[in-house]
Amino acid sequence: MTTAKTPSRFNRFSKAECILVFITMIWGGTFLLVQHAMTVSGPMFFVGLRFAAAAIVVGFFSLRTLRDLTLFELKAGVFIGVAIMFGYGLQTIGLQTILSSQSAFITALYVPFVPLLQWLVLGRRPGLMPSIGIMLAFAGLMLLTGPAGASLNFSPGEIATLIGAIAIAAEIILISAFAGQVDVRRVTVVQLATASLLSFLMVVPMGEALPGFSWLLLFSAVGLGLTSAVIQVAMNWAQQSVSPTRATLIYAGEPVWAGVVGRIAGERFPPIAMLGAALIVVAVIVSEMKTKGQKAVDLADALEQKRQG
Repeated sequence: MTTAKTPSRFNRFSKAECILVFITMIWGGTFLLVQHAMTVSGPMFFVGLRFAAAAIVVGFFSLRTLRDLTLFELKAGVFIGVAIMFGYGLQTIGLQTILSSQSAFITALYVPFVPLLQWLVLGRRPGLMPSIGIMLAFAGLMLLTGPAGASLNFSPGEIATLIGAIAIAAEIILISAFAGQVDVRRVTVVQLATASLLSFLMVVPMGEALPGFSWLLLFSAVGLGLTSAVIQVAMNWAQQSVSPTRATLIYAGEPVWAGVVGRIAGERFPPIAMLGAALIVVAVIVSEMKTKGQKAVDLADALEQKRQG
């Protein structure tokens, strides 16, 4: 007779979650490179260039499988690509008229938006501990942005950034909604190409001048294109098994890693920001804890899957 193992207090990180942590580290480390690239290019042109490079990279390794692209995968990739473009584009538009701290504060609203949209769109209500984790992560992000970011007047720039935050939340939700129903590489190529094309189309309305050739622009576009390719493929793959709420908590660590890279580069990390970073780490740990009721549900699900298998 065998006895069931008693579940530990904390669940171990799955392979998919570890990959999301890794790409969040990469994501956080790209901001210094983006800042340097913005000195030689307009934002929308660079975003278009970055995603074009990413689409080419993923497309090169997906030539054979792209022949089997389905209409459903095309639609899924376009929807996700539109969300990506709005997330990046509206944040960029907002930054022209509002402070970067305000932009960071408003953009951080995607953290509570994700479980809300997950509930409204997918009908999946987040559990108690993930909800507490979301609140802790949001509080940590607020401390990272500082008090200056919390002053809101609902100006056009702030509204644009707010809609951009909703778009970021929508991207995470859409990736999870389509996960498992599409080929990861095919849908990634479509979403990257869509985001690139839409960004280039925004260059003229934004009044950007086309930049001249520079090695900094070339290397930045190629480097960030490679990282964007890895990040988007990993997100599409990992969110097949990681819930939108859980993924959001991991992504919330992005400014923490950005701060670590900035610190290495000589930037200062104020004590209140360090507290915010600590709260985000605590949020991820708390979200892994399960109540007795949730443990019972998970055990029942596991037994049911074993019975069906």
